[in-house]
Amino acid sequence: MSRAAPCYAVLDFETSGLSPAVGSRVTEVAVVLWQDGRELDSYQSLMNAGVRVPAEIERLTGISNAMLRTAPPAATVMREVADFVGNIPLVAHNAAFDRKFWDHELSLLGRQRQQDFACTLLLARRLLPQAPDHKLGTLTRWAGLPDAGRAHRALADARMAAHLLQYLLETASRKHGARSLSHQQLCQLQKVSASKVGDFFRQSA
Repeated sequence: MSRAAPCYAVLDFETSGLSPAVGSRVTEVAVVLWQDGRELDSYQSLMNAGVRVPAEIERLTGISNAMLRTAPPAATVMREVADFVGNIPLVAHNAAFDRKFWDHELSLLGRQRQQDFACTLLLARRLLPQAPDHKLGTLTRWAGLPDAGRAHRALADARMAAHLLQYLLETASRKHGARSLSHQQLCQLQKVSASKVGDFFRQSA
């Protein structure tokens, strides 16, 4: 009997700036539940955290201050999305960015993350060293993955990251014979130096 493929919660934030340490907050969140090459469910919402979006961020994302004024309160959205994710393993592209906002927004609710983040950016650097660069848009075009919509909107980026995750899993299977990688193994692989990737898969066999 084959083992069921794991389910992943692929997350993306749009924010008012680069870090909660300097007062930046989340303006939009999306999560795609992804299992065995397909989307099971999704969650997306703008959120009003009471911060102003700088003009350059508005141009990048298309998320305006007027849109945020009518959005649900940040606390409401974060409770909903945290309950939607539950304990499902987390994935994000450039997860270091999303992780600090996820942890900060949860901390404002008195909640704490229980699971690690696997990072498709770090995994792509290990598994796709030949790619021109490892930005999400570049990898999506380079690998011929589905165009999920406008970049720098949370749901489109989460879907692109989910398709990239699937491509990375298939690459690991094709190139290294890894027919099934757990979330824990993905988190381990992303910390391995590029020169040791072959050793990692041989030891994991």
